[in-house]
Amino acid sequence: MHHDLTPELLSPAGNWDCARAAVAAGADAIYFGMPRFNARLRADNFTEHDLAPLMEFLHRRGVKGFGAMNTLIFTNELEDAEAQLRLIAEAGVDALIIQDLGLAKLAREIAPGVELHASTQMTITSPDGLAFIETLFPMERAVLARELSVKEIERFQSSRITAHRSLLTPLEVFVHGALCVAYSGQCLTSESLGQRSANRGECAQACRMPYELLVDGVQQDMAEVRYLLSPQDLAAVDLIPDLVKAGVKSFKIEGRLKSPEYVTAVTRVYRKALDAAIHDQASTVSDADKYELEMTFSRGLTNGWLGGTNHPYLTHGRYGKKRGPLLGEIIDCGHGWITLGNRTSVPIQAGDGVVFDAGENRDLEQGSRIFRVEGDRLVFHRELSGVNFERIKPGHTLYKTSDPKLESELRRFWQNAKLEENKTPLHLTITGKPGEPLVVSSSFDVERSMFDVRCSSSMVLQEASKHPLSTETLAAQFGRLGETLFELGSIDNQLEGNCHLAVSELNRLRRALVDQLPEPELPAPIGPRNDRSYRDLLPHSNPQSAIRSPQLSVLCRSLEQVEAASELGIETIYCDFEDPRRYKDAVAAVKSEARSSKSEILLATPRILKPGENGYLKLIESAKPDGVLLRNLAALEYYKHRSDLRTVGDFSLNVANPLTARLLMEAAALESVPVSY
Repeated sequence: MHHDLTPELLSPAGNWDCARAAVAAGADAIYFGMPRFNARLRADNFTEHDLAPLMEFLHRRGVKGFGAMNTLIFTNELEDAEAQLRLIAEAGVDALIIQDLGLAKLAREIAPGVELHASTQMTITSPDGLAFIETLFPMERAVLARELSVKEIERFQSSRITAHRSLLTPLEVFVHGALCVAYSGQCLTSESLGQRSANRGECAQACRMPYELLVDGVQQDMAEVRYLLSPQDLAAVDLIPDLVKAGVKSFKIEGRLKSPEYVTAVTRVYRKALDAAIHDQASTVSDADKYELEMTFSRGLTNGWLGGTNHPYLTHGRYGKKRGPLLGEIIDCGHGWITLGNRTSVPIQAGDGVVFDAGENRDLEQGSRIFRVEGDRLVFHRELSGVNFERIKPGHTLYKTSDPKLESELRRFWQNAKLEENKTPLHLTITGKPGEPLVVSSSFDVERSMFDVRCSSSMVLQEASKHPLSTETLAAQFGRLGETLFELGSIDNQLEGNCHLAVSELNRLRRALVDQLPEPELPAPIGPRNDRSYRDLLPHSNPQSAIRSPQLSVLCRSLEQVEAASELGIETIYCDFEDPRRYKDAVAAVKSEARSSKSEILLATPRILKPGENGYLKLIESAKPDGVLLRNLAALEYYKHRSDLRTVGDFSLNVANPLTARLLMEAAALESVPVSY
């Protein structure tokens, strides 16, 4: 399968305004969701009636549209999910971004003309994991987990899974936006605390809440450090050249819940950075550009995990919501005013919004707009600011949260942008000489269909006495092609001698030419090519199969628990130790000749495997267990041909319907998989 690996900038669109903003700012593609089956259910999203107009709007401007169906699909939703797949295909959507493996298989079957992109929610953290998915179905894109570094991403490009095959799927990486505290597709915090699953598009953002820290039952004094699970945001604008060299195809901006002003600012900055990297030029991204990134939305901008793992830096715990850039430290203050010291270079003007950081409960923080700027002194309206200045003290810091001037400029940019439609260059050849008609002709193709146009003047060319027809004159006349698919590309002026033709005849000739040009119609969308259904992919029922008797299995996290389970004769013991080097002790305890236990022990793989970490799997093998509890895609790839071991899938494989269950059990020869949630 051949893939176009030209780097692409992919922007978020939670609504029509954001879609227009992305196009105006230079996105190559946008991604969006519908009211169901997408991971941003709180976004405005697009209805089924929006799909066709949206795709027409995008395609006329040379921009692609990707539909996100990036949640787990329950069994009773398969019929509705299938209907949505067909709707998306019929509307001409370019690609589907999918998390659920069963849904991805279904999409390949019933909408083969729509590209398939593996969502970051699939938890693709290693080349081996991607290799396993490639055995299930072909894909046009894999969105890697956000927790990978640039060096780890490079391993995908260089990895050879077998002696004969390299990875085939182009890579997509998030380069800007919010980060989760959990690995992509593996967060159950929101589900466990509030019955709102992130894998179902309902994340309650538990990681953005304040927490208390207890150590051995004793609450610790953390002062202002209370947002213990809230990472800062990702801003990899300086790493774009490294990611291009690492072989990344698509550069993705997070933010389907953000404003069109955010989409505008972030897209145009990354457009600038990506264009420079593509042409191997030095980046022209300025401090003013980075200021725009920080002002439109920021919890603090970082390289995320792309520069490697540094949790204290990434998650400092001091706040969990938008902050903006630091302005300085308060060195003096009074009723209605403050004086700043240690000023940063961030501009300040009247009307800007600020927040006072007193190291207190963030719910009690004070903020206001600046009324007047007097040098390093900032004056606030005494009555309308709402600030209790008795709480403001020297040593507190001040952050800028709003820049009305910038917001207005960004709003004007996307609202007033003239979004030109893509046009095909028309190359004209013009021939003739005095005493003969002027002939204009061209050959071109539109959507792989060849067209020939040819028009002749109704009067012959005259000998010019003063101003013969020049290439410039011809270009001015034939360049006005109106509401067609074309724009004048070039003119091959082959006129012989000094020719003259009345302007009125040139205009008539141009109109005749336009009448022969193809109408500005978009190509017909690629719809479903067969009548297959999700029912065709369900597991085969076997009336001869007997229902097995209930069986008790136990998950143990210490050697003492393993020994106790073995003494009780538990048939299957799953062993999940923090240190896998102790697995051999657990296996020895179960298989000890001193015990007459009939227990079998299965060792759990790590939830996550990154490039180069298959040594953990070899360590598990060396312990000689009865089987393995497989928790990630790379482990499925590693053990799929091992008939000497029991292989059981775990909940982290996100099996939410029988299509996914059948796919994994057959492809990885699994004994069983649990139902996920």
